[in-house]
Amino acid sequence: MIETVKLGTLRWNHISHPDEEDFNFLLNKNHVHPLDIEDCKSKVNQRPKVDIYDDYYFIILHFPIFDKLGKFLRLKEVKIFWWEEQIVTIGGSNWVVGKIFKEAKDQETRGDKFEVGTTDALLYLIIESVMKESFPVVRRIGDDVDRASRDLFEKKAEQVIERISIARKNIILLNTVIKPQLRLFLKFEKGEIEGFADNMEDYWGNILDNYQKMWDMIEDYQELIEGLSSTFDSLMANRTNEVMRILTLISSIILPLTFITGIYGMNIDLPLQKQGIAFGMILFTMISIAVVMVLYFKKKHWM
Repeated sequence: MIETVKLGTLRWNHISHPDEEDFNFLLNKNHVHPLDIEDCKSKVNQRPKVDIYDDYYFIILHFPIFDKLGKFLRLKEVKIFWWEEQIVTIGGSNWVVGKIFKEAKDQETRGDKFEVGTTDALLYLIIESVMKESFPVVRRIGDDVDRASRDLFEKKAEQVIERISIARKNIILLNTVIKPQLRLFLKFEKGEIEGFADNMEDYWGNILDNYQKMWDMIEDYQELIEGLSSTFDSLMANRTNEVMRILTLISSIILPLTFITGIYGMNIDLPLQKQGIAFGMILFTMISIAVVMVLYFKKKHWM
């Protein structure tokens, strides 16, 4: 269902859950391109982009949110049709765009003035608001990386591996969100995408600066998580080597003892075999060999 709010001479239509009737309205009344309708109908997330037509722009943007478990990131997609005197937004009503629209509609109902003069300014307000929602998400990824760093020497290997894997997956998804939109708003800032109002370059530059800040944070987190992964691999290799070293030392100590017991376990005549003190002498010899080997290993700093 299409909801509408009038902002002076401007009109903002918001479609939270579009159906075929809504798409026909866009196609027949607003004369949008059929390919844009296909993009809106698609169940697969599109790449962030701006399609430029003679009288309107079609914009697809992505923003990250956490899933219900608060563990993995997923994409939230917002689609915007942008005319000189009208904007149509398509996205969930329970998210930022829907909240801004509700605020504008409430102000219209009360007779208050919603402070926006052009569709360019309205578009900037929408993008700035959803972008601000992305910052806490990016910072939380940084917190996850810090937590993985603290757990590296304290938690079990399985828990550390899980934290590192989740953080790495979320960072990769952030890359797919931020990087293409960084290039997109660079075109806005340079004036390659002009819009309908003058003197908007500074505003788009502000959006670009914030995206650049998020991108720098993501790059830092990526380097940190790669460093943690390398440190974890080295730590596991060191622990494995330590275990193998101890087992080798134990085997080295046991080997001569096994040799002696093996000889005296054979069914043949051996020196002292029939003497009463044979067992004590053999036991003393075995203990002496073990003690000497332990002392030798300690002297060599192998133990």
